[in-house]
Amino acid sequence: MAFAYVPNGIIMEHWTPTAEGAAFELPRVLAPFQPIKDRTLLLSGLAHVNGRALGDGPGDHARAAATFLTGVHPRKTAGADIKNGISADQVAAQSIGTTTRFASLELGIEHGRIVGNCDSGYSCAYSNSIAWRSAETPLPPEVNPKQVFERLFGSGDQSANPFRKSILDYVREDASTLQSKLGSNDKRKLDEYLTGVREIEKRIELSEKNALSLPRPEMDKPEGIPVDFEEHVNLMFDLMTVAFQTDSTRVATFMMGREGSNNTYRQIGVPDAHHGISHHRGDAEKVEKLTKINEYHATLFAKWLQKLAATKDGDGSLLDHMMIVYGSSLADGNRHTHHDLPILVAGGANGKLKMGRHLRYAKETPLTNLYLSLLDHAGVKPENLGDSTGRLTSL
Repeated sequence: MAFAYVPNGIIMEHWTPTAEGAAFELPRVLAPFQPIKDRTLLLSGLAHVNGRALGDGPGDHARAAATFLTGVHPRKTAGADIKNGISADQVAAQSIGTTTRFASLELGIEHGRIVGNCDSGYSCAYSNSIAWRSAETPLPPEVNPKQVFERLFGSGDQSANPFRKSILDYVREDASTLQSKLGSNDKRKLDEYLTGVREIEKRIELSEKNALSLPRPEMDKPEGIPVDFEEHVNLMFDLMTVAFQTDSTRVATFMMGREGSNNTYRQIGVPDAHHGISHHRGDAEKVEKLTKINEYHATLFAKWLQKLAATKDGDGSLLDHMMIVYGSSLADGNRHTHHDLPILVAGGANGKLKMGRHLRYAKETPLTNLYLSLLDHAGVKPENLGDSTGRLTSL
């Protein structure tokens, strides 16, 4: 399973097909998917009601990213008391992730803070993360391809470090003293934190033991973060591909930009800040520029899908054996609408999904209903997720 997020909404008139079923034409933004149209599903009518203000005032960008995979209305705070919900990818990771070296991968393109105020009183943790291990624990994306490569395949320096020791061994006595002074809630939080650190250490240790026996990927180790956006995105797609190929993980998330991103795209003739022009107020020039950005993101993603379709995996291709969601938790970025969201599903789920169609669902159908259906196909079968009301029909 993979989930790819694009920020700041979409020009929906260039996204949504007019016809339903299999006999539909791809609109302008989705034209790059033409070579693999029969490997995709377009879903209209899905919504994230909990992305709306619901009495909390402005902050739609933070709520958009926070709700994308959780379906939960995040607590409005810029402090440490953040609260959201577990995300669909982590529901999968906690089940099928136990059989792989890494339960999940969280990747992105832009550095983003996790603390402080990033959107009208909402913590930066909301805008910069779509993966949430728990209601209080966001999983910020790694943006450095070199770090991702070394995590997957090791640094190449296999010399033993005689000084290496568990962090917890160093702080055991201090942690014990601190715990004796805490109330029950804080004791629980500290225990959860220490358990999480130990779990990470165990995974790193296992990863290092297995690194030598892993087949080396058919890609060179990246030097770091590329200056060029397209090269950066393609590197991250390549890393996800080799991670799935080597069965290092079966769950990944990718943010092609943090929500509210002000990235610029001079390479396609759009030097303006992305978030700025998403508030176009109907200005034709800004609408055109935003459409170009939407097309550009779709083009890069569609090329990755074609690469997955050409990558052999067992009795088919990687794409045949995957379920990938691409889209945004904002539809109209100008008005910050959280209904009729732009959602595309790619892959074959081992033949469990009937692809090559445009399906329209009733207005306000929770996007989390889609995730429940996909999780079923992954063998996870949770009772609910966020604001879900059931499974999607006709998939």
